[in-house]
Amino acid sequence: MQEVANNILIEDQYPGVTLGVIVTQRGLIQIDAPPSPEDARSWRAALMNLGGGMERVLINLDAHPDRTLGARAMDCTVIAHEKTTNTFRTRPSTFKAQGEETGADWEAIAGLGSVRWAPPENSFTDSMTLHWSETPVYLEHHPGPSNGSIWVHLPEEKIVFVGDAVLKNQPPFLAGSNLKAWLDSLNLLLEPPFKGYTFISSRGGIVTTNAIKSQYDFLKHINDKLDKITAKKPNPAATEKLVASLLTWFKAPAARQKQFAQRLRYGLLHYNSRHHHASTQPYED
Repeated sequence: MQEVANNILIEDQYPGVTLGVIVTQRGLIQIDAPPSPEDARSWRAALMNLGGGMERVLINLDAHPDRTLGARAMDCTVIAHEKTTNTFRTRPSTFKAQGEETGADWEAIAGLGSVRWAPPENSFTDSMTLHWSETPVYLEHHPGPSNGSIWVHLPEEKIVFVGDAVLKNQPPFLAGSNLKAWLDSLNLLLEPPFKGYTFISSRGGIVTTNAIKSQYDFLKHINDKLDKITAKKPNPAATEKLVASLLTWFKAPAARQKQFAQRLRYGLLHYNSRHHHASTQPYED
């Protein structure tokens, strides 16, 4: 575990996500869970040594399986955005480790089998405040990576957990994204109110403003490219060419090249299909 500030820690030893925990007088505010239920139980045991009050709550920064598969094993109340909660309503009650390859990290975990989801019990639409200690913890809706993406904002400590809004040296998940909203969210992080902040990505830990700018440039590049092709019927050949060019933005280890290519391929095809559908008939998001 790495201490970012007094009583605020992150952990990146588990696949898929950088986890967070805020130790308060009332208890632990946990941010995301490892995708493997076995790892989630290990993480829960490690948290028992941190002190603080007896209560526990788990915040899901969005609905991605990498951060929500292990939620039930954390054995506590789950909080998420209303649109994340709605996503769970459309899922079967049990997750099965099979189906399309999305380039997610959970897909490389052996022996997952069937896992019961833990849908959020508490949700909100715009913001929510947790008064668990002398300084409040704000949960804020900032769509982009998904329509239900949120940040955990600690203004007194100048720390913000931004989820998948910024990723360190790996491609983003595009299938359910809203690129224009995502670019707006990144712009917000670069504005004066966030000067001097520590930004924590859920895929890479602490990131700099340069990383935020790089994320913005990458997404703007994708958005400009897709604007030219989404009016057309989705074209796998054009998508494959775009995947190859986008991979050059990342210094990915050889072992992850195939995974990252599939992540982009899956994301672009689904994004393009969704927006082509939206351009040909009325669509509500």
